[in-house]
Amino acid sequence: MAFLQWRRFNFFDKEPVKDPATDQVFDLLKDVNVSACTSGRGQLVVGDFEGNLYFINRQMELTAFKAYEIRVTHLLQLKQHNLLISIGEDEQGVNPLIKVWNLEKMERGNPTCTRLTRAIPGNKPTPVSAFSVHENLNFMAVGFENGVVVLFKGDVTRERHSKSRNVYEGTKRVTGLAFKSQGKDIFLFVVTENITVSINITSKDQQNILENTGASPGCIVMSDASQDNQLVIGRQDAVYFYQPDGRGPCMAFEGIKLQLHWFRGYLIVVGKESKTLPRAPTLGPHGMEMNTVTVYDIQNKFIAYSAPYPEVIDVMCESGSIFIFTGDRKLYQLQEKDTQSKLEMLFKKNNYTLAISLAKSQQLDQDGLIDIFTQYGDHLYSKGDHDGAIDQYIKTIGKLEASYVIRQFLDAQRIHNLTKYLQALHMSQTATEEHTTLLLNCYTKLKDVSKLDEFIMTKNREVDFDVETAINVCRQSGYCAHALALAEKHKKHEHYLKIQLEDIKDYQRALHYIAKLDFEAAESNLKQYGKILMSKAPIETTELLKKLCTDYKPTDKPLIDQNSLEGGQPSRIQNANAESFIHIFVNNSAKLTEFLEHMIEVQPSSSNLVYNTLLELYLHHMVHEKVIAVRVERERKTLELLKNPDANYDIDQALILCQMNNFKAGILYLYEKAHLYQQILRYHMDHSEYIHVIEACKKFGQQDPQLWVQALSYFACKEDNCKPQLMETLSHIDKKNLLPPLMVIQILAHNSTATLSVVKDYIVRHLQLENDQIAEDERLIKQYREDTDKKRTKIEDLKTSAKVFQASKCNICSHSLELPSVHFLCEPHSYHQQCFESYAENDMECPVCAPENRKIMDIIRAQEQSRDLHEFFHNQLERAPDGFSVVADYFGRGVFNKVTLITDQPPRTGSASSR
Repeated sequence: MAFLQWRRFNFFDKEPVKDPATDQVFDLLKDVNVSACTSGRGQLVVGDFEGNLYFINRQMELTAFKAYEIRVTHLLQLKQHNLLISIGEDEQGVNPLIKVWNLEKMERGNPTCTRLTRAIPGNKPTPVSAFSVHENLNFMAVGFENGVVVLFKGDVTRERHSKSRNVYEGTKRVTGLAFKSQGKDIFLFVVTENITVSINITSKDQQNILENTGASPGCIVMSDASQDNQLVIGRQDAVYFYQPDGRGPCMAFEGIKLQLHWFRGYLIVVGKESKTLPRAPTLGPHGMEMNTVTVYDIQNKFIAYSAPYPEVIDVMCESGSIFIFTGDRKLYQLQEKDTQSKLEMLFKKNNYTLAISLAKSQQLDQDGLIDIFTQYGDHLYSKGDHDGAIDQYIKTIGKLEASYVIRQFLDAQRIHNLTKYLQALHMSQTATEEHTTLLLNCYTKLKDVSKLDEFIMTKNREVDFDVETAINVCRQSGYCAHALALAEKHKKHEHYLKIQLEDIKDYQRALHYIAKLDFEAAESNLKQYGKILMSKAPIETTELLKKLCTDYKPTDKPLIDQNSLEGGQPSRIQNANAESFIHIFVNNSAKLTEFLEHMIEVQPSSSNLVYNTLLELYLHHMVHEKVIAVRVERERKTLELLKNPDANYDIDQALILCQMNNFKAGILYLYEKAHLYQQILRYHMDHSEYIHVIEACKKFGQQDPQLWVQALSYFACKEDNCKPQLMETLSHIDKKNLLPPLMVIQILAHNSTATLSVVKDYIVRHLQLENDQIAEDERLIKQYREDTDKKRTKIEDLKTSAKVFQASKCNICSHSLELPSVHFLCEPHSYHQQCFESYAENDMECPVCAPENRKIMDIIRAQEQSRDLHEFFHNQLERAPDGFSVVADYFGRGVFNKVTLITDQPPRTGSASSR
């Protein structure tokens, strides 16, 4: 019955089951006339024709009890419940009974029978030929030899509330029943000797004929989840698989099949091999006919075990092993080899494909699979099958070190295979920069532009390589178009611009690309590449800079954003600092001038660096201009910039620039703007501009009177004929009394051309004024002496003579004076006592004379304080080692500030008193 196309292996170890107590072959069933077998829940169950049930546990201990009076015909151990369902007979005749045994509840040492039901279809006694129980314990199907199938619905463990109905009636014996749950539906497979049917018992018992061919008893089994819980039927020509809606695949296993069993994804077939030539059957040691037990791995398509056994009664699968019960009443155990042992057997035969398939079906861990792929790849490589080897190595990506594979194919110069591996490496997202470099070098070596395009330029492709590495390799290999496309696609602005400017030298396209970038990227790239762009495309670069430094918006975006159109807050203006780009205008002062003029026009509040640079450019152009008319225009433009009230230039730097370029108008304007009037005067003096010296003194003399003094000294030192200017200067000094006459004469003494006639009138006038002042002072002295004598006389009278008070009216209320009254010696003044107390600030002082007396006392105190301070200051100054620090200290305390004395009397000298 061997399937010749399938490989044959021995993945199971056979050994007779031994009794652990005696270590002898297990023979406790040697006298049992076996009628039915089942297994599950850790034990083997055997029924005999005497009505006994035998239980064999994992320790091979045997227990038994009498279940039926006559015989046991069918047994079923549920997988998910510790329940045993049996069918047998207690009375002679055709009277099958269904008994449900609860193996967890014992009664008198035996399992408890929870249900006893007669199995008779429609009151027509007939033997039971097959039965099945659903694991949900709600359905039980019983098939009979007359072709009827009865379905019991309800709790399987109890007869009460259980209902039965005929779900199928045929003409031939029912040979197999099986349940299958599919979604919310439950199907019952019914197999007879001549037909295979599926019945939807949850949908009005709808029948679906799957095959107009049936099967023999024992040749029906349900697969496990690895084969989608299909119905498996063995016929002489093949093994067929069925779903509730039709037939599935089939396996051409020829030969007579006696039994079918399922174990962990394996199909176990007990049968006879069919031979074309008839011969006598092979007999065992006891004269029994030999059967072949074959274990098929359906998923991986190989035979895992095959061996002859004498008249196999049944095969039971339990505790991870296969138990074969033979006609000589012996139990044989097939123990599956471990996965590693299986793989080693396959490796020895170089059957790596099957090893991989087996490892996957056995849920071998990833490391184990990788090891198989690696060995398989090494095997194929050694045989020269490089294409097959690389396919296996690709499966190891992520676990096996990539350099192991790369080194082999580099040495073998198998660049095509290496390219394939590197592509897979990138697809798995495990490639490094070196792998990307190597792959791109492979493409370029092969000159495979199509693959290069596929790797780099395919749109909507997930990036599985290092972009910068790819750009560099393409660029170095001369594939600038690919590098450029890659840089543009992945927004590698720096690489894109380097390629455009250094390799392709398309400066216009580089500028258009920068103009599409967002603000930050455009700003940084213009700073980096601005010099070369300015040297090659100055006009376009300047225009782009103007936009960047005013109100930048990328060219591929609308001028008005959608948010503004919808009435929202407009986006903020983005602009760069113009001074950051001044350096890129090297050797192109004309464009720099244009750029800076644009900036101060659009942004009058530009930084002082912008204004300073523009002023420097103006002055540079002005100095080097040969055409007079153009030079005059540039002077006007420069002065206009200096006089611009919004111009934010640095005055000191502007002054230095104007001085360096000898721009007179600018120098004088900046001196005036900085209030440097003496520098203006000095400038005219240095250039011997007598008229401008006088004009400067007239213009700024009000702010700084010392200008006239400096002018006098200047003209006094000149030997030129400057008498008119000298006379005018002297006139202004005289009018404003800026210098004493003696100092004027000393200054003029330095000029040999200044004769006495120049200062004659000035000296005479001053002498006359001095005489008049002396006469006035003498008059005042005489007057003060007379006043002093009068005061002394009056004081003496007050001290020695009686004072008569004759006032008749109060000096406060002007009413008639009445007692009590208060009289003062001054004037004299008299007051009502009530009025005096109301208005007087001091009981000892006249209210009328008090303000005048207070002023006089303040003057006296100020004079006394000044006198004392003067003496103390001079004493400290004489003793101090550092006299300058003493003077600075007094200045800091405000001692030398002018004190103005306010009096109602005229001053006693010719000028205001300020002592």
